[in-house]
Amino acid sequence: KAYPHLSLSFSNCKVPRGNQFDCAQVRIMSIEMTEKGGGKLSTDHPWHCKEKDECLRLMELDANVKSQGLSEAQALERKNIYGENKMTEEKKKTIWQRIWDQVANVLVFILFVVAVVSAIQGIISIVSNDSESIITNWIQVGLIVLVVSVNTAIGIYQEGSAEAAAEALKNMLSADARVIRGGVEKMIPANEVVPGDLVVLSTGDSIPADMRMMETINLANLEAALTGEAVPIDKITTPIAMPASGEPKDVPLGDRKNMCYSATLVASGSGKGLVIATGDYTQIGLINNMVQQTESRKTDVLEQIDQVSKYLAYFILAVGITTFFVAWLHAGQKPLDALSTALTCAVAMIPEGLEAIVTMVYGWAVTNMAKQNAIIRALPAVETLGSVTVICSDKTGTLTKNEMSVVAFVTSKARFKVDTNASSRVSTNFVRDDSYLTKRADHHEKDNADDIVKDGPNSNVGRRNRKSDDYEFTVDKLEDANPEETGPSTNEVGVAGDGTSPDSAYVKGALACGVLCSKCVLGENGTRKNEIGNPTELSILRAAYFADVDVEGIKKECPVVAEVPFSSEYKFMATIHDPLPEIDGEGHDDDYVVYVKGAPDRMVKFCANQCSNGSTTGVVESIKEDYWLEQIAVLSSHGLRVLAMCRAFVPKSDIEAGAQLGQEFVNGRSERWLTLVGLCAIMDPPRPECVQAIKEAHGAGVRVAMITGDHKDTATAIGHMLGIVDETYSEAVTGLELDNMTDDQLKESVMTHNVFARASPENKIMIVKALQAVGQVCSMTGDGVNDAPALKAANMGVAMGIEGTDVAREAAEMILADDNFATIVTAVREGRVVWDNLRKVLLINTPVNNAQGLSVLFGMVCGLPYSPLTPIQVLYSNLICAVTLGFVCAVEPAEDGIMDAPPRRVGKRLIGRYLFLRIALGTILLTGFVVGSVFWAQSLGKTDSQCRAQALSVLNLGACAVTVSARFTYNSSFHPRIFRDNKYCWYSILIVIVLQVAIIYIPGLNYYVFKMRAMDADQWGITALFMFFQFVGMEAEKAFRRYLKSKGADTDDRELTVIDRILADADKQGQTGSFRAESKHDIASFRSVELHR
Repeated sequence: KAYPHLSLSFSNCKVPRGNQFDCAQVRIMSIEMTEKGGGKLSTDHPWHCKEKDECLRLMELDANVKSQGLSEAQALERKNIYGENKMTEEKKKTIWQRIWDQVANVLVFILFVVAVVSAIQGIISIVSNDSESIITNWIQVGLIVLVVSVNTAIGIYQEGSAEAAAEALKNMLSADARVIRGGVEKMIPANEVVPGDLVVLSTGDSIPADMRMMETINLANLEAALTGEAVPIDKITTPIAMPASGEPKDVPLGDRKNMCYSATLVASGSGKGLVIATGDYTQIGLINNMVQQTESRKTDVLEQIDQVSKYLAYFILAVGITTFFVAWLHAGQKPLDALSTALTCAVAMIPEGLEAIVTMVYGWAVTNMAKQNAIIRALPAVETLGSVTVICSDKTGTLTKNEMSVVAFVTSKARFKVDTNASSRVSTNFVRDDSYLTKRADHHEKDNADDIVKDGPNSNVGRRNRKSDDYEFTVDKLEDANPEETGPSTNEVGVAGDGTSPDSAYVKGALACGVLCSKCVLGENGTRKNEIGNPTELSILRAAYFADVDVEGIKKECPVVAEVPFSSEYKFMATIHDPLPEIDGEGHDDDYVVYVKGAPDRMVKFCANQCSNGSTTGVVESIKEDYWLEQIAVLSSHGLRVLAMCRAFVPKSDIEAGAQLGQEFVNGRSERWLTLVGLCAIMDPPRPECVQAIKEAHGAGVRVAMITGDHKDTATAIGHMLGIVDETYSEAVTGLELDNMTDDQLKESVMTHNVFARASPENKIMIVKALQAVGQVCSMTGDGVNDAPALKAANMGVAMGIEGTDVAREAAEMILADDNFATIVTAVREGRVVWDNLRKVLLINTPVNNAQGLSVLFGMVCGLPYSPLTPIQVLYSNLICAVTLGFVCAVEPAEDGIMDAPPRRVGKRLIGRYLFLRIALGTILLTGFVVGSVFWAQSLGKTDSQCRAQALSVLNLGACAVTVSARFTYNSSFHPRIFRDNKYCWYSILIVIVLQVAIIYIPGLNYYVFKMRAMDADQWGITALFMFFQFVGMEAEKAFRRYLKSKGADTDDRELTVIDRILADADKQGQTGSFRAESKHDIASFRSVELHR
């Protein structure tokens, strides 16, 4: 009834028998929807390429909808068909599911069994009235429950970051919308908006759905979060021309100016739009789907800890079973007592405090990184930084200053280099350097001038996905110059010699055109703060300001008398002023001075003369047109924007003060009449700290790749300046080229290029997945909503804290509070520290845990009738050693040379061969010393309780010896360095010793809880001796490893072993398919704006 033009054909229908036909029970297996004409109902309408009336027809609406809107009945029908205007939420886990995920592992199960057995023994003790056993067993149950509860709470707290990205997307959506329904304008909840609604927009509104504009009045939208374009996009109602490919979806979002998108903002003006997509089928909805479908990658360390836990569980099970039979058959214990002893052994070897200490390692690193402007959202992600092999970074604002700056000023003879990092106002920031940018860039050496311009920042063709709406002085066509006429002028005037700086008077005259022919307002102290105007024009004001020119003073001295306002049609602007003698020379009392700045190719054609060396008070000579055309090509080839500065004099009688002159004042004359002063070469320069940071990254074996929507030449030039374009990575590749590559070509391309220009958000995902497909660990930066899928797909997603959107920040693992690339390199260093410290923690905890369990087993194997350690002693030792001694290495600062080594090999095991041997040595020594100390104490006539105290003391203080040795991977600990840099080491050892003395000597606590009695002095001597032997043994192994490394042995486990290859092959199984962005919708890419129902 609702849509009579549609016919439904059913097949394989199952209808229940009976008198009633229940529609709800019909199972429809196949549905095909067809239009009257017989074709399928299109779900891929190119709305932006259609006329307004055609859009209404496709939406099955009458022309009066443009004034009346939908009726309430029509709105209800469409809501029933299309659903509410909201995005589908991912199903969330319940709290019980989260708890189960944390406790469903073998190690927790063993602890649970121990707790149950202890509870049973406690109940038996109550029945038998054994007060000592009652206290001991129930304390043991309480400690186990506490340990498991704390670890579970920590795990649950860390979960849920993936869900937050979708929540942030929802928060961006409008809460209300103003629509026309039945001819009446009204406010409705945004989720009630349906396809076909007519939405009324005004300044400040958030767009509630994707819409085709029907009416606009000076409407401009801020779409940076979706398209990456920072400036507002002017909206139109006319159709967008079909692209050369013939595919409407190839028109980038930023160029679909007759469309408005959900979650973007109205910057100015007003309008009315026809809703064509709601909920999941808006652009923001498609991105939400990609965020939900992109799997979060588990970090390498967490995977390895899971693997270690699995193997450890097998080992614990084997040792526990062995201990049970030894205690029962060899030591003569009763079965229940033997089971208790075996479980004590199991509890001893379970690293209850490992999760807590790993969290502590991450937490400490996160705190340090936050102090350096790197905010980590997911603790385990810290470790990933240490294994990063490729850092993919945005250009603008991350690698560059996001501040357009004049880098060079070219005159008829002289060339000046401008210091873009100046902080003080001195004329020496303007230095003559006649060798600077004199030749075309190597990759454009043989190209014709027009091709150079088309591939650079002066092109009048909008760049893909990020149209340069802030730069209007583009070049239409550049003619090739006569090679014999491209040399500079031979005339010389009084300006600075090569390598020196001119005085501020020269700079004042040379840049006067850029300063006076501008309505821009410079920011505070020359910065971007509170600046007003076009970034390109502001760059000239900034250059003059830092060359010690009084910018505001000149403007006050020479107010605008009349002007030709700028227009993108003729690409220049002109202002008329009273001349100043120090700038314009003497003898112009009856004249006005005209300053004109504009697109360089056009300005050259209007010029009859040129200022020699750019001096406005010096010699004027006939223009050498070919020289200037070649300079435009040279500067463009280096990725620089070029702006021409011109001047002329006109009689005052020809100008009416306050007049708004037409373009013909400049370009309507029969003869050339302007004088060309010079060319300003402008770019967004690299951050100075990034150059050093990239050198450090390269020294650490980390590649840096730049992904930008900017032009190829600009990207290449910045790459050269940053040091990421060299002989090995000599060229840039564009996003369009990536789109046309096969998967194999793409994998090759990402390994042979460091610069990706004119790249789209989809290209980012392609690059990330291609890098991962060839075994690289990839970090990716982003700031917009459209970057969220790539951030989540990367091994390490990095969002911008200043310019970034909430969606990008929620999808990333790390946020840069200062939007600075150098911060990423600092974070990589900290990530390497985390890996080193985790290995050191394992070197401390694992031998201690192993020694606890093996001491129980080998104590009875060697003839002890009882366990040398009780379950509570074991739990205490586990926790105290993990929390105190583990903390020592958790906060250990970086060792020297940590950024001189290459990144950790992909797939490198946390416990490699040599760390395994160190752990084994520590375990053997500590187990031997614990068991040996008990027999030594027995030989001295000590009681069983004193022997247990002896065993625990040797165990815990031996762990202190292991800790001091483990602080340094190769360097000897027989050195004063052990007293430096980590004060917590000695605090922790002091705590362990004080607590050890307390639990041995405090009455009641020592016996009823720990089953110990006070130790005699000679026992402390035994403890100190074995502690020293433990330290010497660990240091001897370290010395032997240093010797092996000096002989070229792979003591860092950088090479793949047979086991590594087996594990790597196992991981690869099942990993197939393309690494290009996919969506559950059959839309070519999420750039397209289609109604999909």
